Amino acid sequence: MTSERQIKLRNGNQMIAEGAIHAGCKFFAGYPITPASGIYKGMIDYLPAIGGTAISSPDEISAIAYCVGASMRGLKSMTATSGPGWALMIETFQYALITETPLVISIVQRLGPCTGGATQGAQGDILLTAFATSGGYTFPVIYPTTPRECFELTIKAFSWAEKYRTPVILLSDKEIGMTTESVDYQGLEELKSDSREYISVDDSDYQSWKMYGFNSSDEISKFAAVGGPIKVTATGSAHNYSGELKKNDTETLAVLQHIEDKIQLHKNEMVLVNHDEEVGASTLIISFGITARTAKQAVKELRAAGEKVNHLIIYSLFPIPEDVILEAAKGKSRIIIPEENLNGQYRSVINHLFKTQKVIGVNKIGAMITPSEIKDAYYGEDR
Repeated sequence: MTSERQIKLRNGNQMIAEGAIHAGCKFFAGYPITPASGIYKGMIDYLPAIGGTAISSPDEISAIAYCVGASMRGLKSMTATSGPGWALMIETFQYALITETPLVISIVQRLGPCTGGATQGAQGDILLTAFATSGGYTFPVIYPTTPRECFELTIKAFSWAEKYRTPVILLSDKEIGMTTESVDYQGLEELKSDSREYISVDDSDYQSWKMYGFNSSDEISKFAAVGGPIKVTATGSAHNYSGELKKNDTETLAVLQHIEDKIQLHKNEMVLVNHDEEVGASTLIISFGITARTAKQAVKELRAAGEKVNHLIIYSLFPIPEDVILEAAKGKSRIIIPEENLNGQYRSVINHLFKTQKVIGVNKIGAMITPSEIKDAYYGEDR
């Protein structure tokens, strides 16, 4: 890659694979599943060539388990799947969460439920990803809208996973993942990814260090790799600062609370949005993923017709960027939220923010939402 303008034909899946390698991913395990197989193929093709390891797993459960183990050993790790595979991965995902193990999971959505429509796009896994934990813990969920953003936000996903010692979900969908288009690589080589901070036996704080310990709620404990010179205990059960299984003692409850607090207290560092504003607009469209591109076209056509409308694209779906949404909605009378799912999943978790505005959902399955359908909502009876 070069800092000069360089155009290549790429789809989102290819750019996720390239972004992962640029971010320093050294381990990938996956099981092929449409529409995420392009990531699987890209990592199998690219990663061994740079000294990494890519494994074709017998199933999705083993794929994510391999990745958690590799990350515990200190390798930046990623897996990729779609809705049915994610359903199988959830328990092990929670193991990564409770052991505070950095991990990136790319989920390329397709039509559900169950096997659903393997070659049909959808945005129906928003809640399945965000609320995948027993206990309702928060973790980052990022959703790009273009192949270039797939590269950029894959790097961001690795940075957040490493910096906050947490699993991160990188959402996509069939259209973004499998549609080939021109991608400008200019500036991509300059993007950097954070890495976890390690503890050493020579560090001044080594004697007081504990794998899951902290002095303040926003502190992220330094990491020690399994199999190294420092003993590490990693259990999926509730545990104290040292990782020892304990029930309802003060340390254990503090560790569980800290898993949530470390995300909530850093959530303002995990806000990725694009707010296209127009003075005098009374309507705000909120969108994400492939539907953001449809909404962008609808906004363009509405403005060409003399209408005033604002458009907020949200890339960081969770933690919910409440302050940004509230600011964007200020002074608006209507909020339009298009989603390629049955019931307005993201709308359901941000609806409480809108105290005075009329909230209008545009929902559809089996095909992409069109600009005309968003414009129909704009010109509808609720105007």
